[in-house]
Amino acid sequence: MGMACHLAALIGLLGIPFGNALGPLIFWLIKKDEMPFVDDQGKEALNFQITILIVVVAGMIIGFATCFYGFILTGPIMLAAGVLSVVFAILAAMQANKGVAYRYPLTVRFIK
Repeated sequence: MGMACHLAALIGLLGIPFGNALGPLIFWLIKKDEMPFVDDQGKEALNFQITILIVVVAGMIIGFATCFYGFILTGPIMLAAGVLSVVFAILAAMQANKGVAYRYPLTVRFIK
């Protein structure tokens, strides 16, 4: 189930708005009281996906506020954030499958 918390972030690839954060949130809320490992990994996955979501939303706001000129700077940053989101979610899922608690780099810990 810890692995599922990380892989649930890939729901966002299906085009579901905020799916990258909703997937881990749902798994975490359902299993957090039953399994301490899922509680830990669910919070970790959710914090990382919220961080990615903030980067993308901030990039969109900057891009639109500058009449699309801001996308020259924020476009590559948002693309990199999206790729890193997928890569780190897969790496985290592989580690969680082994029973190892994974810690995402560059993550703001909103939920402790």
